[in-house]
Amino acid sequence: MSVRLADVEAVRPLLADVVERTPLQHSRWLSSKAGYQVQLKCENLQRTGSFKIRGAYVRIARLSPEERALGVVAASAGNHAQGVALAASLLGARATIFMPDGAALPKVAATRGYGADIQFAGTGVTEALVHARAFAERTGAVLIHPFDHEDILAGQGTVGLEIIEQLPDVRTVLVPLGGGGLAAGISLLRERRPDVKVVGVQAESASAYPGSLAAGHPVAGVMGQTMADGIAVAEPGVVPFEVIRDQLDDVLTVSEDSMSTALIGLLERAKMLVEPSGAAGVAALLDDPSRFEGPVVPVLSGGNIDPLVLLDVIRHGLSAADRFMRLRVRFTDRPGELMRLLTDLASMQVNVLDVAHDREAEGLGVREVEVSVNVATRGPAHRAEVVERLPQLGHRVV
Repeated sequence: MSVRLADVEAVRPLLADVVERTPLQHSRWLSSKAGYQVQLKCENLQRTGSFKIRGAYVRIARLSPEERALGVVAASAGNHAQGVALAASLLGARATIFMPDGAALPKVAATRGYGADIQFAGTGVTEALVHARAFAERTGAVLIHPFDHEDILAGQGTVGLEIIEQLPDVRTVLVPLGGGGLAAGISLLRERRPDVKVVGVQAESASAYPGSLAAGHPVAGVMGQTMADGIAVAEPGVVPFEVIRDQLDDVLTVSEDSMSTALIGLLERAKMLVEPSGAAGVAALLDDPSRFEGPVVPVLSGGNIDPLVLLDVIRHGLSAADRFMRLRVRFTDRPGELMRLLTDLASMQVNVLDVAHDREAEGLGVREVEVSVNVATRGPAHRAEVVERLPQLGHRVV
C-alpha cells in the first residue's frame, strides 16, 4: 500500500491546532436497539461541518511555497469545497472552487465566506472536476482532489486514530463510503488494531465499490438518484481503492428509506443534524444490528445539508417510518362530506397537515370530488388502524 498508519501519525502535528478532536457521543437510542454499546463519532461538529478539512489542510500544507503561490483549485458540491477554502485561507493560498450549477446556496455562501473564488460549471461534480483540471493546466494551480491522493488519506485517517483512543474497546467502525478517502484513511487503524472491523457503507443507488472490488480494480458504477450526494461517486479513487481492497472488512449498501429514517432518528433522538450521506453508517446499523459486533462506532461524516433538502428528507423519512401518509378519498360533492372525513380522522387522533380538492381526477362521477389529505400518524400500527377504519366508517379511499 502507498499509505500506511505511520503516514497518518505523521500528520497529526500538522492538524493539532487546526481541526477539532470531535466528540464520541454515546447513543442510548441506538444502543437499546442494537443490544450493545453504540457511540457516534461526530464529524458533523467538525470545522466546516465535515471531516474534509483534515485531508485538505494536510494536502495544501505539504505543497512547496512555489506551488502554494500558484493557488489551488478543487471541484465540489459542498463539503470538500468548504474544507479546501478554509485550509487555503489558513495557509495563505488562493483557492478557486468549481461548483455544479444549482449547488445549494448555503454551501456556496459558506465556501465564499472562507475566501474562495467560486466558478459554476456543469450539472454535477464530475463535470465540475473536468473544468477544475482544465483550470489547473491553464494556470498552474494545484488540483486538490477530494479523495485520490496520499495526503488526503493521511489527513482523513486521523479520525480513526481518535476513535481507538476515545474508545479503546471498539470492535466495529461504520464509515460512509463514496470515493473512499475517509474509509481508506480510517481502515489504516487496523495496522495497530487488527481486531477492529471497518465497514464501508454506500447508497444503494450509487454504489461503485462492490463492482470495483469484484473486478479487482476501480470501475465506474451506474449512478442513480440519491439524497446522499456526499457519497455519490461514480468511480473509486486509485489510491483509496488499494487500501480499501486490503484493509476494509466489508462494503454494505443502504436504501434511501433507510438513510432518511436514520436521519430522522438522529435528529429526534440524538439531537444531531446530519446530512444523508453522514447518516449512512447509522442506516446500516438500523437495517441489521445483529450483523455487527459491539461496541460499534458509526461515523457521522458531515452535517452540511440544505434546509430545503432537509424538508424533503424529513418528509421522506416520516413516510418511510409510517408516520406520514397521503390519503385520497372520493365522495359526493355536497356540504358536510369533508367535515365528516376530518371529524373521523380527528376521532382517530390523526393530525391533518393539508387538504387539496380535485374535481377533475380521472374516473370521477358527476358531482364527485377527490380530496387528497396529508396526515401525520404515530407509526405503523396507527397507520394500519387508519387505513382499516376509514372504509368501515363509509369513506371511499382510493
